[in-house]
Amino acid sequence: MSPFKGHSGFKRIVNAAGYSMAGLKAAFVGEAAFRQLVLLNAVLIPLSFFLPVSRVEHAVLVLACLLALIVELVNSAIEATVDRISLERHPLSKNAKDMGSAAQFVALTLIALVWGIILI
Repeated sequence: MSPFKGHSGFKRIVNAAGYSMAGLKAAFVGEAAFRQLVLLNAVLIPLSFFLPVSRVEHAVLVLACLLALIVELVNSAIEATVDRISLERHPLSKNAKDMGSAAQFVALTLIALVWGIILI
């Protein structure tokens, strides 16, 4: 068991929230792709409130947008971990980074498909 897992209850929740905010800040400050997705979400999510769609369709539009942010956070974490291990070029490192990038490509494709299907 990790020594960092010692807290429980409310203290753990407070610590977890702090770590989450630190992660969001690190992503926003250090990752241009994350900032671009935040901007895209800042446009698309409010726009979704003005569209003549059902509540379920509205939820799907928003969820597709938020999923891309989640995937970008995971992709950035993968890249940081690979770079922490070694900056040397290695086929497995390339595969890990490429797969993270591919996941983000799929998430962005999902946004386009969901918005396209619902709006057309």
